[in-house]
Amino acid sequence: MKPIQVLAISGSLRQKSSNSALMQAIMERAPENMTFSVYRGVGDLPHFNPDIDLDEGPVSVQDLRSQLKQTDAVLICSPEYGNGVPGSLKNALDWIVSSGEFVNKPTAVITASPTPMGGDKAHASLLLTLRMINAIIVEEASIMIPQISLKLNQQGEIVSEELQQQIDAVLDALLHAGSGGEEGSK
Repeated sequence: MKPIQVLAISGSLRQKSSNSALMQAIMERAPENMTFSVYRGVGDLPHFNPDIDLDEGPVSVQDLRSQLKQTDAVLICSPEYGNGVPGSLKNALDWIVSSGEFVNKPTAVITASPTPMGGDKAHASLLLTLRMINAIIVEEASIMIPQISLKLNQQGEIVSEELQQQIDAVLDALLHAGSGGEEGSK
């Protein structure tokens, strides 16, 4: 299978976010033919406004779009805030609606929450938005993780064997999709 480049995006701006820690743990479990870059500009994007999305848009938006263009697949790890997608992540996705960088881009969506529901509302909302912008949702790589605080230790390492197996399956499915497998192609 050919190597792929994955852009990882955390939906949380918190420094000690369990979703950012989970994203890091996922990247550390990745096979050798899967490399990651992390998009760190979610909090730097201006509020979406079509009036300023002229030509190439603001510089921070150009950076997001450029990073998406240069990648084979996307991994999003997000919490649920107020029964929905964190506003900063939704804002980032809004900037991509008209420009198309997610079109046919294999995408894994992971929502992790301290609650027993696992961020089900944010997960459903993210999937709706990503499908609307024509991302290829890699179903086997899109999961909800309830009670994440019981599955990561203080160092951000996955301590749940079940979660380790789920993450390995996520990585395998995303690798297959990102390298042109059945679930999607570039």
